[in-house]
Formats: sequence, structure tokens, C-alpha cells
Amino acid sequence: MATVYFGLGANLGDRAANLRAACRRLQESGVRIERCSSLYETEPWGVAEQPRYLNAVCRGETALPPRALLALAKDIERDLQRTPTVRYGPRTIDVDILLYDDLRLETRDLTIPHPRLSERPFVLVPLAEIAPDLRLPGSDRSVRELLGEMDTGGVVRVEAPKLDV
Repeated sequence: MATVYFGLGANLGDRAANLRAACRRLQESGVRIERCSSLYETEPWGVAEQPRYLNAVCRGETALPPRALLALAKDIERDLQRTPTVRYGPRTIDVDILLYDDLRLETRDLTIPHPRLSERPFVLVPLAEIAPDLRLPGSDRSVRELLGEMDTGGVVRVEAPKLDV
């Protein structure tokens, strides 16, 4: 079994319900979700003129190989009505594979660890909540250390139930 971390985000529709539905679908499809972060409201990244996001990170275990996990993530996005728009544009759901064990992989359509993971407070804040001492593959710094080097002022914890599993 591989330990995997997912970044979940939504800024259209019922954002919290979309995050919960994605987490539930992962669990129903071969990923045993072990822990989820709190929900965090964040400013949009990449395209400023869009609604604020809700973000969370989940850790789980799976026997699915990385490409099958990517196909599952895309199926979940499609099932939850994500429609293609501009890059970094608004979406009902985004399911990103952040980490897959200590794997380092780079193909045309899948890069693990997620290529911008260490640059994004909206991912590092919830990741630090559930795995502060985790070291990213190829890095000698923990998630907590990476987070300490950036401005996290735009990431606000939401008083809402976690994505309990």
C-alpha cells in the first residue's frame, strides 16, 4: 500500500459539499482516507477575478498505481461537474495528487510531488496541520519549515466540520 496525499479545492457551488463528495468518492474507489485537514478559505491563485476557494488536504493509503490514481481524480472531477475553463480558473472541484510515498515522477500529464506544492500556502497550511514533519521527496526541509518561509496571511481556517472519514 502506498501513502498518498491529496490537495482538494473548490470555489463554485457548495464548496464544502464538493470537497466532502470528492473525499467520499476517493474512499469508495480504493483509497482508504486516514486523515483530513480542516477547511481553509483562500484567495484564488493564478486568476484573481473569481470566488474564494475552500481547500483541504487528505492523507490515505491505496494499492492503486499513480496513473490509475490520476484517472480516478479526473473521473471524480468530471462526476462533480468540473468543466474546463482557463488555466487556474474557477472550478467545482480540484483533486490533486500531492505526494505518493517517496516517489518522484515526471511525465507529460503527471508530476509527483506536485510541481508547485512547496510554493502554495493554500496547500502547505492544511498539509502542515496533518503532517508537519513530513519531508518532501528530494528535500531536506519539513512541511513546517517550508511553511515558515512564506506569507500565509491569505489562508484562513474555516469554522466548519472537517472532511471526517
